[in-house]
Amino acid sequence: MKVNLKIWRQKDAGSKGQMVDYPLNGVEEDMSFLEMLDVLNEELNNKGEEPIEFDHDCREGICGTCSLQINGEPHGPDRSITVCQLHMRSFKDGDTIVIEPFRAKAFPVIKDLIVDRSSFDRIQQAGGFISVNTSGNTVDANAIPIQKAVADEAFNAATCIGCGACVAACKNASAMLFTSAKVSQFALLPQGQVEAADRVRNMVRQMDLEGFGNCTNTGACEVECPKGISLENIARMNSEYLSATLKG
Repeated sequence: MKVNLKIWRQKDAGSKGQMVDYPLNGVEEDMSFLEMLDVLNEELNNKGEEPIEFDHDCREGICGTCSLQINGEPHGPDRSITVCQLHMRSFKDGDTIVIEPFRAKAFPVIKDLIVDRSSFDRIQQAGGFISVNTSGNTVDANAIPIQKAVADEAFNAATCIGCGACVAACKNASAMLFTSAKVSQFALLPQGQVEAADRVRNMVRQMDLEGFGNCTNTGACEVECPKGISLENIARMNSEYLSATLKG
């Protein structure tokens, strides 16, 4: 295959970026998208040019770091996958592929295709945890009976990998789906009830401080989420937040 890549290049956070064309030959349809970028970078290195910076880690669809906007879609044209799980057979010989970083005020570009998603970390730090005494007086979690349907729902929320596709897909760059998933995974379980009110208040407050937009329920976030996180989590978080606010 031969493809024409239009890739966003930006020297650093303070520089003005631009799209640059890179024709690439010899692309195999069984290559992953990141392997294709590796091939391009090898060519650039051989020419003495600066390679394209992009995030990656596990390459197994688990870590969420390989977030890219491909032809205007977070993680590319396929559904329920991350970029590292996208293969070149999803494209045709001669295709033009536009590759950009995720676009959001709260995700500033660091260099080329890499954005700073530490805003997600700060939302987590604001309340996405359970304080447990581990000084030798712990209780086996399995000793607390939980209905399977509830446990499954909590697990589904916990599968969020924090990639940011929901933000990139949203016209308002909202982080409601991410934040609600992190709230829901505890709100559904008895272990999360002790700090429930403070958790949702603090996480929503931090989300707003980071500059994310509001949710308008268009549903693009759920469609583009590689883990299929449900919009129901947003409804649950809104309910939790209202309850916490009324409690004071």
